[in-house]
Amino acid sequence: MAPERDPARAERVPAGATATTRPRVRLDQPRPPRRRILPEWDPEAFGRLSERIARFLGTGRFIVWMTIVIIVWVLWNIFAPRDLRFDNYPFIFLTLMLSLQASYAAPLILLAQNRQDDRDRVNLEQDRKQNERSIADTEYLTREIAALRIGLGEVATRDWIRSELQDMVKELEGLRDGHVVFPAERSRGRDVDDR
Repeated sequence: MAPERDPARAERVPAGATATTRPRVRLDQPRPPRRRILPEWDPEAFGRLSERIARFLGTGRFIVWMTIVIIVWVLWNIFAPRDLRFDNYPFIFLTLMLSLQASYAAPLILLAQNRQDDRDRVNLEQDRKQNERSIADTEYLTREIAALRIGLGEVATRDWIRSELQDMVKELEGLRDGHVVFPAERSRGRDVDDR
């Protein structure tokens, strides 16, 4: 009896291929690098660069330099000789440059904000775990202190021993004087108050 062939597997295996001629995929080895059409970049390095640019865009220094460039641009295109002017009065090229700068600045700022959000999320998670550990430690210490208080409640204190010795001295003095003081005649509230 011939073994049945899996139809899904039969589609993947080329006709006439056998186990010895078919290339085997090794799972214990990395795949060979494929050629890529688009250039590759390090996303972490690109993110760091975008954060540096976003930090610079948010400073007063950037605003001052941008203002100086715009003023020089406008003054040059108004007062320079006509053949040296490169952007006449409506300053269309200046508008184009500012739009281009804004179109690059907005995504870079958003990328920097996303990276900051990721860092904040990790920090909040670490703070939450630290708070949970602190709460657990506090609860443990509270239980330990309660156990110590319960244990100390059963330990004889110095004042209690002193009062017991004073009672014994009174009993002995009573025996010497001729009248007997029984323990039942002692004040009952002393044991509770002295501990």
